[in-house]
Amino acid sequence: MMRATTGIATVAALTASLALTACGSEGGTTDGTTASGADGESITIGFSQRRLAGSDWWATLLQGAEDKAAELGAEIIVTDAGGDTVKQNSDVQTLLTRGVDAIILNPHDPTGVAGAVTSTVRDDVPLVVVNGSLSDELAPHQFCYVAEDQVAVAARLGAAIAEKATERWGDRPVTAVVIGGYSGETITNLRHKGVIEGYESVEDAPEITYLPIRYGEWLPDRALTPMRDVATANPDIDIVFSLSDVMLPGIERGLQDAGVLDQVLIGTYDGQMAVLRKMMENPDGPVQVNASNEPYKQGETAVEMAVAAARGESQEEVCPGGEFFIETFLATPENAEEHHDPHRQF
Repeated sequence: MMRATTGIATVAALTASLALTACGSEGGTTDGTTASGADGESITIGFSQRRLAGSDWWATLLQGAEDKAAELGAEIIVTDAGGDTVKQNSDVQTLLTRGVDAIILNPHDPTGVAGAVTSTVRDDVPLVVVNGSLSDELAPHQFCYVAEDQVAVAARLGAAIAEKATERWGDRPVTAVVIGGYSGETITNLRHKGVIEGYESVEDAPEITYLPIRYGEWLPDRALTPMRDVATANPDIDIVFSLSDVMLPGIERGLQDAGVLDQVLIGTYDGQMAVLRKMMENPDGPVQVNASNEPYKQGETAVEMAVAAARGESQEEVCPGGEFFIETFLATPENAEEHHDPHRQF
């Protein structure tokens, strides 16, 4: 996590520098102008979001970006691909046609957005990627990738669940299932890898058997049926890893419909304040661990990186190595109160 620490210090310095020109008049500078590029013109950022409907997480990511743009005096234009990679490629082309100075991309498909990435290279417009990553072939074209270190965060979740499982069942073997977003998706794969590695890292944790991973498309209604089907077919299930808090209501409903909610141990991922409140109010309930990933901070940082890139600042200066990992927390019933913030969703 040394890269994260360095990146945070770098962006803190960058934010302080930008804030000197952003305070005084609702995101404008002290003389009434806005954040500007090297040519003195105001900066316009295009934000291509993979999808918005049905997810408070994605809405929070966008809110962080919009708030930071307003603070820095930059204009932000948002497009919503609605979960359609073809539309996302078209959206980026539209943003470039409108003359934006930088693009923020939350890719629906790490490879399928090749057209969008190619267009930014062709037009010499810096690209900041947030939340979802690009494929290894496309990643070299990004100015910065902003996210949490998903494998490391998920590993902390997996290890914490292993410790909880040891407390509850001793050395009795357990059965688990992982509920991810989409088959083959990078985010799902990284988090899946992390929880498995984290669980295995705990010495003397109960032997674990994983049922085939299921997918809930990052939405509660889409997670309901696969969870109910798994729990009905496997009434002895012990552990559920939910790779997003957004899916959690559907997962809990599926477990409840199958009559096994009270027997399972749930580890979930996102740091949603409603889930922390649930742990505070019911410390012996199914949800025992929640790993955060700070969507608001991701949105803020993506805009900071986009403004820096538009101003011509070097990648090595503001995003060394082309990646920036956000600091996160891990909540359990024992410490949920210290992480809970009633003014935030995540």
